Amino acid sequence: MGEAIDTGDIELWTERRGQGPDVLLIAGLGDPAEAWQPQLDGLSDRYLVTAFDNRGAGRTPLPEGRLSATTMADDAAALLRALEVSSAHVAGFSMGSAIAQELALRHPELVRSLVLMSTYARPDALWRSQLNFWRWLAEVAPSERAFFEAFFTWVYTPRAHADGTVGQIVEEALAFPHQQSVEAFQAQVDVCLAHDTADRLPEIAAPTLILSGELDIILPPRFGRSVAAGIPNTRFDVMPGEAHQPFQEVPDEFNARVEAFWREVEARG
Repeated sequence: MGEAIDTGDIELWTERRGQGPDVLLIAGLGDPAEAWQPQLDGLSDRYLVTAFDNRGAGRTPLPEGRLSATTMADDAAALLRALEVSSAHVAGFSMGSAIAQELALRHPELVRSLVLMSTYARPDALWRSQLNFWRWLAEVAPSERAFFEAFFTWVYTPRAHADGTVGQIVEEALAFPHQQSVEAFQAQVDVCLAHDTADRLPEIAAPTLILSGELDIILPPRFGRSVAAGIPNTRFDVMPGEAHQPFQEVPDEFNARVEAFWREVEARG
């Protein structure tokens, strides 16, 4: 069971489970901490896993004022300090990877290592158009079900659509009692649009693993490859046959990849 953690500026709803080296998971656009359920379940016997609701998602409120990846990175840093975590293995996906980049840049002492899933340094023209499409889709979709069904066509593999996985995820999203408002979703879209670390990536010192899904139509591997070219001490891998969120679709494979990386980092001291 989670709890709201007072970080001084905002209360962040936080799920914490397990024991061992600290891991911080940062969710993407629209997603609450529950997006990381396969990692909370699958890694907590070996790690102390923390996931939380970003501003405007789940049970964390949307304060007044413009959101930014830097503000949300400061939230993550404040959460780690409130939990008395001196440093953690940080993993973020999509918008969460943008926040994780800023966390590593603004608070490097807190980042033991970095895993960036489905990542980018700045949106190109196509990605900006996709984000702007989602921005108005949230307003005009005839129902919440219609929005999720449309949005998830971008997120999951053809396999997941064919075998009923996406249908189940739609039902779970509709049943979630802490639905995100259109205003909050659009505010997070604006975070994605404004993100730009392209010129600052060489300043990231943490050992970094970048993962891209071969079939990701939102942020295809060219984005991850570009980020990897900018960060020293980085490994870049493509997950064959996977799309935007393999940590949900193939959690055992994802968990094994990140755990192998974390073990290497720990072994290097």
